[in-house]
Amino acid sequence: MSQASSPRSAAKMIGDYFRDFGVLRETRAEFWGIQIVNILDCTFYFAMLTIASLFLSQDLGMSDKNAGYTIAVFTSATTILLTFSGLVTDWLGIRKSLRFSMLAMLLLRGAVLAVGLMPGLPHRGLIAAVLLVLMAPFMAAIQTIFQSATQRYTTKRSRSAGFNLWYLFMNIGAAAGGASIDIVRLQLKVANVHIFTMGVVLAMLCWIVAELMIRRDDQLHGSDEAREAAQEQPVRKRPLEIAKDVIHEPAFFRLIVLIALVLGVRAVYAYLYLLMPKYWERTIGPDAAIGVLNMINPIGIVLGLILFIPLANKFRVFSMLVYGSMISALALFPMALPWQWYGMGIAQAHYAMAILCMVLVTIGEVLWSPKLYEYTAAIAPKGQEGTYLGLSMIPWFAAKTFVSAFSGHLLERWSPETVTVDGAAMPLQQALVENRLPYWQTPSAMWLWLGLYAFVGCLIALFLRRWLTKGAKA
Repeated sequence: MSQASSPRSAAKMIGDYFRDFGVLRETRAEFWGIQIVNILDCTFYFAMLTIASLFLSQDLGMSDKNAGYTIAVFTSATTILLTFSGLVTDWLGIRKSLRFSMLAMLLLRGAVLAVGLMPGLPHRGLIAAVLLVLMAPFMAAIQTIFQSATQRYTTKRSRSAGFNLWYLFMNIGAAAGGASIDIVRLQLKVANVHIFTMGVVLAMLCWIVAELMIRRDDQLHGSDEAREAAQEQPVRKRPLEIAKDVIHEPAFFRLIVLIALVLGVRAVYAYLYLLMPKYWERTIGPDAAIGVLNMINPIGIVLGLILFIPLANKFRVFSMLVYGSMISALALFPMALPWQWYGMGIAQAHYAMAILCMVLVTIGEVLWSPKLYEYTAAIAPKGQEGTYLGLSMIPWFAAKTFVSAFSGHLLERWSPETVTVDGAAMPLQQALVENRLPYWQTPSAMWLWLGLYAFVGCLIALFLRRWLTKGAKA
């Protein structure tokens, strides 16, 4: 009996799985327009984030330190402005905010491109740095718009799938951005500045999509939701009025506490760009396959979210947020183990550590990261969704700010290019192979401390579960 029924049961499970995608039919054209803009804009954003330091140094002649400071200022400005961008999005609405932001990004990217193509221009580095910082408010606005629109253009039933789909498309853009860098640098063999050529073209396409597909701002309601709710329209207020309302909302303080608790987990994803490339090069060797290792995360997220979207509504939002965060925090612990424990050569051991880390990071991210935005939408009072969703982006940008500021110190302390042993300098890899360093002076100790910091925040969030979810709409 079990053998006969097993194929039918498996077929039913597969059929139910794909039928669950049908919930996305409840969305409107604006939702899909936003996701097209999401892919196009993220392609440029992640390409720019990865190439920025090289562009500033190789194309414009900045020192490594000044390039790092420029990126830190850009990231910090974006973090600070996320709160204000949410206020503006709630005030102007999605359509006006998106069109204005994309037009500004088109002009600013074009200006950076012009600076990069004029080698005789005085103070090129300073001008480009100013232009990058001027992009910060519009970068913040665009992120807020994506999340607010995902909330606005989905029903209660389709919202969970909608946020997962938004995150899926963002990672498709991230993978495309990485590929575009290799196309520009390795295949076309042109200067790094032409990433901004791509950025100009993509900004134009985003603006066209916004004009053609983003026509409404009102909240979408499903057929099974109350008719009164379908007629509700949040009262539009000025940014300062919204800010005063937000500060006096209990949900605001709960969100700030959660943001602080998950900051260590969000920092894990900043390590992928700011710590791990040099760490891999110094422990595996100069021929370390850094690009291949970094591809594991976005590709895994795309595949994982495709599998997870139909199941998203079957789990509690906060549970997925906390337990997924724990998995991401645990991802650092394979690298906290001494490499000798893996029973293979040092390069192979660190490849094994890296793969384990990237797989766990990806699993955790699929589970928790979209849920942070869904949780934020659930606790946000009506009419303040953009403001709250802007706040939910702070962990990512703040993590990049802090990690970029301290990454050099962390690498110098635990993963330098050379170490001093018995008064003589030697490469880090050689010192590790010869077991010349105590554990607390090895890169493993760095990952242990960073992993503990991330994991403890998750435990505190789990302990505060009832309070953090008080008053949530989901």
